[in-house]
Amino acid sequence: MKERMAIERCVMDEQDPLERARNFEEVNLGLSMETAVREAQRCLECKNPTCVAGCPVSVNIPRFIGFVMEGKMKDAALSLASDNALPAVTGRVCPQEIQCECVCVRAKRGKPVAIGYLERFVADWARANMSTDMAKAPATGKKVAVIGAGPAGLTAAGELVRKGHDVTVYEALQKTGGVLVYGIPEFRLPKKIVQEEVDRLVRAGVKIQTNVVVGRTWTIDELREQYDAIFIANGAGLPVFMNVPGENLKGVYSANEYLTRVNLMKAYQFPFGSDTPVIKGRRVCVVGGGNVAMDAVRTAKRLGAEEAVIVYRRSKVEMPARVEEVHHAEAEGIRFEMLTAPLEVLGTENHWVSGLKCQKMELGEPDASGRRRPVPVPGSEFVIDCDVVVVAIGTRANPLLTATCPDMKLNKYGNIEVDEKGMTSIAGVFAGGDIVRGAATVILAMGDGKRAAAAISEFLEK
Repeated sequence: MKERMAIERCVMDEQDPLERARNFEEVNLGLSMETAVREAQRCLECKNPTCVAGCPVSVNIPRFIGFVMEGKMKDAALSLASDNALPAVTGRVCPQEIQCECVCVRAKRGKPVAIGYLERFVADWARANMSTDMAKAPATGKKVAVIGAGPAGLTAAGELVRKGHDVTVYEALQKTGGVLVYGIPEFRLPKKIVQEEVDRLVRAGVKIQTNVVVGRTWTIDELREQYDAIFIANGAGLPVFMNVPGENLKGVYSANEYLTRVNLMKAYQFPFGSDTPVIKGRRVCVVGGGNVAMDAVRTAKRLGAEEAVIVYRRSKVEMPARVEEVHHAEAEGIRFEMLTAPLEVLGTENHWVSGLKCQKMELGEPDASGRRRPVPVPGSEFVIDCDVVVVAIGTRANPLLTATCPDMKLNKYGNIEVDEKGMTSIAGVFAGGDIVRGAATVILAMGDGKRAAAAISEFLEK
């Protein structure tokens, strides 16, 4: 035990900050076999492992780490794949530091086991060395439609096809992956990894139809006539704007559009490798403090911005972005304007963005979010010169689907209401992910998908 406690937590190699700020290649470079085994040896093999309870998809963490500790990589990969439909994805983008690692026993007296790094290592080893194709149960004869090929939908589809159901996924965009392909940049999550995970689901029997907009191409009622159950996981992709003067100027993007142009449509290769352009500003301001804001500002830097600035109305302590992403952004030269709130987007005579008028804030008492409320400081107005503004302050539910299904109960935000098993007010129709909980993390959406799949199977058995 003392020997294990003496092992220091590993550090993952990464691209040099000055080099990576000019390319879209993955920042983190992964672990070596030797480093992974040594990190696994830090696990104390607790009798009551709290890390499992901290995982939204209930991965048996001690089991797969135990196999890594013994050098049994194939067993580790099979163990991980049995619990997690997208391990190479979650190993890269899941906020382990506030979930499984946060409740690791070792965190009480030091640094937790690097569960996320080990998950990524095992998933990548499996991709290179073996097949982790799913074993399927005998066909049940039941048909399930999954709406949305994002994290929740793909997870549910994988779990349902594993149980022997006939599963068809309907995706509005031309590629599968949802936020994994249009929202998260290549330098955080290479798209080939997402495609490999999707290919594994297809080999297991999941059918995927792209360019299908449920609410236009099909309605929920029409799908109910064809399927025994439905899982809605179309996300919450309608952008929220600041509602300040000047937001209609040329050069103002929602983070959704900005990142979709770059990530899904490869605008960074325009005009030779892509038909989709994007404005490559010299000075870019990104408003917000979450992971989407970090993705957008680091993308702006890679597109050639001389200065890329985060404008956030609270302090660094309150930022919801992952600590690792903030650290990477700082290392890449991103400028942070904290305790700063935009008042107006300024423009030229030709209606192009020329600056962002802001006001300094100070923190008051906590608000409904539990974080201290930003309070304006009188007379503190100033201007940040810029030619592009990206608004990354959140998203809300798109009513395109729900507007065609008046019998479905929604909350005041337009999100679908579900019971404890994920079923909506319509029997046999389930929902999960951001369309239920609002904008959240990939892993929480996956957790919804996994739980909904179990509930759908139970429903179909009855």
